[in-house]
Amino acid sequence: MPSKKKTDKNKFIFLVLAVMICANAGTLGAQSFWISNDNAAHNLVWKEKLERRIEFLSDSLCEGRATGTRGATEAAFRIMSHFRQAGLMPFDSTYSKSFIAGEGVTGHNIMGMLPGSRTRPCDSYIILGAHYDHLGILGGKMYPGADNNASGVAALMSLCDMFSAMKTAGRAYGRNIIFVCFDAKEMNMAGSRAVWEMIENGQLKDPLSGKPITKDKIYAMANMEQIGSSLAPLDSGRKDYLIALGNNTLPSEGTRRLLSLCNRFYGTMLELSETYYGSAKFTDIFYGISDQKIFADNGIPAVFFTSGITLNTFKTYDTVETLDLDVLRKRIILIFHWAEKLLG
Repeated sequence: MPSKKKTDKNKFIFLVLAVMICANAGTLGAQSFWISNDNAAHNLVWKEKLERRIEFLSDSLCEGRATGTRGATEAAFRIMSHFRQAGLMPFDSTYSKSFIAGEGVTGHNIMGMLPGSRTRPCDSYIILGAHYDHLGILGGKMYPGADNNASGVAALMSLCDMFSAMKTAGRAYGRNIIFVCFDAKEMNMAGSRAVWEMIENGQLKDPLSGKPITKDKIYAMANMEQIGSSLAPLDSGRKDYLIALGNNTLPSEGTRRLLSLCNRFYGTMLELSETYYGSAKFTDIFYGISDQKIFADNGIPAVFFTSGITLNTFKTYDTVETLDLDVLRKRIILIFHWAEKLLG
């Protein structure tokens, strides 16, 4: 077993390498993030909390969360309450943004912003998203959607907690974070399209400055869908893995290396893949069927985090008991540190 002195030396060397890469990527301001105490954020995410959140969203009270239903409204109110408790700022005094999803159905995107700094306001943003809708009740049977996509919403809630705690502890960032829970993903991604229309039309305005958030001010977007399972492992068969499609769209070689660097430096040590099980064709197909697509199509660097389709996807037995919550926790921690580096 290597000595602690040798381990510390190796970690220091790796830190220097990481800082150099960030500097070359033009993100020199992110250097201090590599030497911060991460336990405060990590301690906000634990298995039982994730289980409770996923259980609520996949419970019969939420009726499978089909857009426009009472169950979807229950889920939306829970998410809005969480955004409020985490200290996110609403857009135009409300967290809920209504839109017509099609066939006369009204959807509700839930949105809030965490400023990078209140004393030094900035006009650059990253968007973190996950859709909360699912199939609802079909043929008298409820589709719980625990992995698809209560797992992604639980991950987004955890990221709210973590970044809010960092802000409370005095951390300042060079970019603002927009958190979005999309509705109507299962209706041709109507929710994410509605958000993009708001951006294009100048309707999405910074809660601090009141200025429109335009396309050129969005640095990157990350979407989380079906991120809680270990039932579709990569070729090695390991259960602790994460698929990150679109990592190659990030704006520099340094930012494209950040996920791997964070994975090693913070000890999550997940098996990472930037393709959908090694297939270029299926990578393109799968990348195009979730809410990051509209952002990517409009030139925004967008990363899609997932643990892949399983035999439970779109089934009545997609329940919390089928998920690997210990691995989900590690995935959330990795995404937190990755996103923090992008914040600058």
